[in-house]
Amino acid sequence: MTNLLIALCCALFVLSPASGLNPLYGTGDALVQAQTAYFERWGVIPRDLWAGHPAAWLAPLTALFVHGSWLHLLGNALFLHVFGGMTEARMGRTAYTVFYVVTGYLALLGYATAHAASGQTLVGASGSISGVLGAFLYLFPRARVTSLLPFLFFLPLRFPAWAVLLFWFALQWLAAQRDPAGPGVAYLAHVIGFALGFLYAWARHRPATVEVTRANAPATEGESQP
Repeated sequence: MTNLLIALCCALFVLSPASGLNPLYGTGDALVQAQTAYFERWGVIPRDLWAGHPAAWLAPLTALFVHGSWLHLLGNALFLHVFGGMTEARMGRTAYTVFYVVTGYLALLGYATAHAASGQTLVGASGSISGVLGAFLYLFPRARVTSLLPFLFFLPLRFPAWAVLLFWFALQWLAAQRDPAGPGVAYLAHVIGFALGFLYAWARHRPATVEVTRANAPATEGESQP
């Protein structure tokens, strides 16, 4: 499902006016108008969500598969590729798919609640992917993650997942404190998605407390590396 979700987001983006590749939407002002209409049609506009329009409640679902730019799409696809496969393997395909959709929906809904008067359009799978990161932190805290650090000339280094993901979460949290609810990145949706993902993994996959003897104690389960 991880690969299918990535492929679906990529295909929808390429076919949409957001990519600028589909000649059906024209160029120049016509393309800009088509992009604006596209985001308003399929994205979340908080003030519309709370204005009593029933159809607006579908927007957090459709917005999960809409991306605003190539950078937005490729960044989300990279994070989902790195952290999604192992999370899916642990949760199971069906549970993972439901988790991905529900977490993303709630993350967007949470952002819309905090910025109920905003007229800015919110799109992207970042809430869902943040949920995957939160779940990964609980499920595989000691897995090693390769990171590229700009201040070290993008030298690839491997760090424990807990260090990478907690650092990422801290950055999102700090950025959310300055979130103006205007154009840009919806950091609060990232924070909500991450927290929901971690809590779900903790509630669903925490080990049961059982009495075992030393002789028949199960071996510790190893962790793969993304």
